[in-house]
Parts: sequence; structure tokens; C-alpha cells
Amino acid sequence: MRAFVVSEIDDVLSTEVRDVEAVATDIGDVLVAVDFSGVNFKDAMVAAPKSRVRRVPSLVGGVDAAGTLMHSTNPSLPVGTRVAVHGGPLGVARDGGFAEFIYSPARYVTALPASIPTRVAMVVGTAGFTAMESLLALEDRGLERGSEVLVTGATGGVGSQAVAFLAASGYRPVASTGSPQETPWLMDRGAVRVIGRDDVAESPGRVLASETWAGAIDCVGGETLAQILRSLRYGAAVAASGLVASAELATTVYPFITRSVALLGIDSVEASTVTRERVWSALGAIADDVDFEALVDREVQLEGLPSALRDVRDGLTRGRILVNPTPG
Repeated sequence: MRAFVVSEIDDVLSTEVRDVEAVATDIGDVLVAVDFSGVNFKDAMVAAPKSRVRRVPSLVGGVDAAGTLMHSTNPSLPVGTRVAVHGGPLGVARDGGFAEFIYSPARYVTALPASIPTRVAMVVGTAGFTAMESLLALEDRGLERGSEVLVTGATGGVGSQAVAFLAASGYRPVASTGSPQETPWLMDRGAVRVIGRDDVAESPGRVLASETWAGAIDCVGGETLAQILRSLRYGAAVAASGLVASAELATTVYPFITRSVALLGIDSVEASTVTRERVWSALGAIADDVDFEALVDREVQLEGLPSALRDVRDGLTRGRILVNPTPG
């Protein structure tokens, strides 16, 4: 099969499209014929020199994929089922979705709702899954419909979908971005207004800012997350899934003990089967209300991955890059 292989031997990084054999790692692995994959920030880190994310010297990249089950001994995942595949070691420590076929443990495979074709599943991808998982976490915390919800990194994969999903679910998303020229695009996705990345909170010299946000989905981390915490309303929460700006968080305990706010960590890699089914079901429920094609930055074949990975790493994309592994 054709696949995009990332290798780093003796500190020499190489990426190439070549023929490899799809190999099952464990006896319970299922085989999926890949229709589409998508480019994620983690994929860009895996393909970077001296990557701290990649766990093996050589592998097929791609942390997510969608397609049809070709082989399965799992009774809940019969052959012919349309599925999404993402998480765990895929594309990090074992072969991933930048290929025509992928073997995966069944726990990282979820049957898709009837309303979500495999192409749409990869417009969603790991990024959109994370966005919806974040929204559900905020709802579990008590977020009320009609509230203004801040979304940071709003032109990225997670952020742009968070804006669209919030709007489709009856919330009023406020998009924060460092790309003000994308304001019309974000408004078309459902943002009620667009602010700069430095406008998340006022009164920077004070311990706490004014209570502004009923909730927030943060894809950036670092100082941005610290500013969100000090500007949440009483009892509100921020769902954090990103560290593009920094993995460091310099804050105080004041937001937590005087405003009872919560910092909710969002992980899509090891999400349970129950969580995966809940998230994809929620995505299926709003699928008819979201213009998924408008969230596509572009579609590439395997040969176009090097430039796509660079653009994602450099923050030059708007939405998702789809990968079609079938030669055109």
C-alpha cells in the first residue's frame, strides 16, 4: 500500500511516500480501508527533526483516519462499518492514517453516525472531536445555552470547529485570533464577534479581571490560558486542550478559591469508548447544521503532506487539511 513514512535514523530526518505493508500489531487489531485522514498539529510535531512526540525511529504518520472496516473479529465493529480511527499510539508509536490502510486496536475505532460521511469525519478529525469533547465538558459543568463562550486560536483546527459547534448548539461564540483578516470567515462560522488575542482580559496589573466569560475553549495555553482563568465568571470553566503558545501556566489560586472556576483538561488520545461514542453521537446530532466543507483549508494527496505539515506547524492554515491517500 502507499503510505507517508517519517523516519529519523542517525539524526537524519526523512519523509517520503512509498509502498509499505500494512501489518497488525496485536491479534485483536481491526483493518480499515482509509478514505481520508487529516493533518493535525501533533502530526507536524511527529514529522519535525528530533521530535519529542514521535516514539519510534520510523513509522507511517497520521494520528487519525476514517474509512470502512475490512477485517474485524470484534462483534461491535462488523466488517463494512464506516468508522473513525484516532488516538492512542497511532501515528506516534505505531503506523497511522497517512496510508491506504490502517490496522488499529478496536478501542480507538468508533462507528460513525449515519449523518456523518467518512469525508466529514475527517473534516472533524481529532481536532473536531476535541472541540466537541470540550463543549460537552463545559455543559457537564453547567454551561447554559445562549451564553457567550470564548474560543481561542479560533482559526485553527480545534478553534474553528469549536466556533461552529457552539453556534450550532445554541451558544454565542466569541472568537479570539491573531489573524484579524479572518474576521469575516469566523463570523460566517457562527462567531458573534471577533477579538484579538490580547483582548481576552482587561486590567492586566490586577490579580483578577472583570467577570467576562460564561465558559471558554482554549486551544493556545500559556499566558492566554492564565488570562482566561482570571476573567471567567463565577462558577464558570475553561476546557483546555492546547499548548501552542506554551506548556507553562503562571497563575494564582484566586480564580479557583474566590470565583469557584474550573480548569478542565481535555484529552482525546486515551478517551474511553463511552466518551468516543458520546462525542461522535453529539457530532451526528448537529451535522446538518454545520457547513463542514467551509472548515476545509484544502485537500492534498500523500505527496502534498510535507508542505501541509509545515503550514500547520507555522500556523498558516484556516480550518482543516484533508488527506486523500488514493492516487488521483
